[in-house]
Amino acid sequence: MLNQEVKKIHIKDLVLWTENPRDPISSDASDQDIIERALNGYSAKWSLEKLANEMGSHYDFSELPTVVYHENKPIVYDGNRRIVLGKIKHQIVNLPNTFNLSLPEFPMEIPCNVCSREIALQNVLRKHGDSGSWQPLERDIFLHKHMNKEKSIFLVIEESTGLISTNPHLNQRFVKDEIFREDVLKRLGFDIKNGILHTKHNDIQAKNILADISDKIKDKEISTRKNRGLVLETLEPTSQEIIDRNSSNLSRQFSQFDKNDNSKTTSDNNKNIQTSRQPRRTKKNEQALFGGKLYIKSGEVGNLYRDITDLYEFYLEYKDHPIPSKKLSTSFPSIIRMSLRLLCEAAAKDKKQGMDKFIQANFSDAKNFLDQNVKTTLANHNVTERSIVQLLHTGAHNYQAAANVEQTIALSIIIGAILTITHGQEETK
Repeated sequence: MLNQEVKKIHIKDLVLWTENPRDPISSDASDQDIIERALNGYSAKWSLEKLANEMGSHYDFSELPTVVYHENKPIVYDGNRRIVLGKIKHQIVNLPNTFNLSLPEFPMEIPCNVCSREIALQNVLRKHGDSGSWQPLERDIFLHKHMNKEKSIFLVIEESTGLISTNPHLNQRFVKDEIFREDVLKRLGFDIKNGILHTKHNDIQAKNILADISDKIKDKEISTRKNRGLVLETLEPTSQEIIDRNSSNLSRQFSQFDKNDNSKTTSDNNKNIQTSRQPRRTKKNEQALFGGKLYIKSGEVGNLYRDITDLYEFYLEYKDHPIPSKKLSTSFPSIIRMSLRLLCEAAAKDKKQGMDKFIQANFSDAKNFLDQNVKTTLANHNVTERSIVQLLHTGAHNYQAAANVEQTIALSIIIGAILTITHGQEETK
């Protein structure tokens, strides 16, 4: 006997599902937190304005939200977007002043399909698993976390690297089925052991090879129509040389990315999932410029960002080079520090603002999306809303101050968070 019934529930009592595959969030997040994420565009998949227009003048009772009671709380497993609009309509949550949604009429009580968690999950998977409303990574997360399926290779790569969530162009079935598969990965010097990504390359080499793959897919050098099945052959000659040179190496666990980094997709409650528009979060002791890889719109700002990350990779490779003539001086980081100011100036110009105003206008919102460890790092290096502009100005004129690598990293993290908000590239549908 199926355990489900139609029951009317007051819209203020319905609780949004924090583990919604569309945009998972920390389990202790409130409805207000979820709605602010949806409205502020950190996941293009919500499309609330589009849904409101599609609903017309009134709420349609023919599509029932799926609800599961967790103790005494009715959690909305399916239909979250409609309930969000209802909560906004009845002012149960606050709508930021910058938004003006035209909403249909909503009843205060909504008929819901109240059922067991098992049935709810089956219903959700049936409606969204193969309909195109979920992307491959979301589907794999759902199957592993909620349906007890083994981790896919696609999910293992994401958990080990954060590569897919920070590069949404990779989150497509073609990439999952034809590129990130076992035989192709082995040719590239990677393999999966006990649900963990291993590689024959050192960390920097592995990262660069994965970035090369990502770039080739983004630029459509590898697609269903071009170089299909020729992943290795399409990579840059330097990548191919590294792969060939390391082919006889023993593989080891890939460790370039921090496994507690919040940009990754985890199967442990999905607390740390974020979209490409939201800044990656970095632990206090992680030396990652900008807090990790950003996904910036094409243009001058995006070009400068990539140039600076390449410069930083060069610094990491040569700062302690064993050959004295190739070892970089202790002043080299000042070049990176000064380039951060240039990047901010370009971003501000793009928004037709002065640099000072641009940074201060976005600092608070950007900081809100950093975890407490990163906020502590900023505080330890005196990177505050009041000091950041002066730090950038000082770095352009004082080589000794600008050579402080740790402070430069801290600056870059908050700048990366700002740029992801102001210049982040929207996810592909």
